[in-house]
Amino acid sequence: MEKIDNLDRKILEIITLNARIPFKDVAAECGVSRAAIHQRVQRLIDLGVIVGSGYVVNPKSLGYRTCTYVGIKLEKGSMYREAVKQLMKIPEIVECHFTTGPYTILTKLYSRDNEHLMDLLNSKIQEIPGVTATETLISLEQSIKREIPINYIQEPDGNAK
Repeated sequence: MEKIDNLDRKILEIITLNARIPFKDVAAECGVSRAAIHQRVQRLIDLGVIVGSGYVVNPKSLGYRTCTYVGIKLEKGSMYREAVKQLMKIPEIVECHFTTGPYTILTKLYSRDNEHLMDLLNSKIQEIPGVTATETLISLEQSIKREIPINYIQEPDGNAK
């Protein structure tokens, strides 16, 4: 992978705080041309450093008031891929991770209320072949949501830059 330099880091720092900022403003803050910013951002996309963009919708504004993490235990870890195919069919699930520890899978989902959550658990998730148990953790409040810090880069020797 190509090296990320200080200008790349500064661009990433700016656009992760405000993805809608015009390139001309990023260019002014970085002291380079708008074309240079455009080229750098495209390069970061091509390198896989920037992996997405878009708008973040507040689930509560759409009536999804309950954020829940569900730990799922599978009969065998090898059932993971098939279970994920089934979980993909449940639109309320917004994240899915293959994990170590007590669960095979950890999901994040949104439900309208406790009744909706119970239906998702009982009628959808627990009906997936191979699911032996679930554990539900309701998030009362999200206190931190951020991207990985741009300025803290660990070098191959283990030291921070």
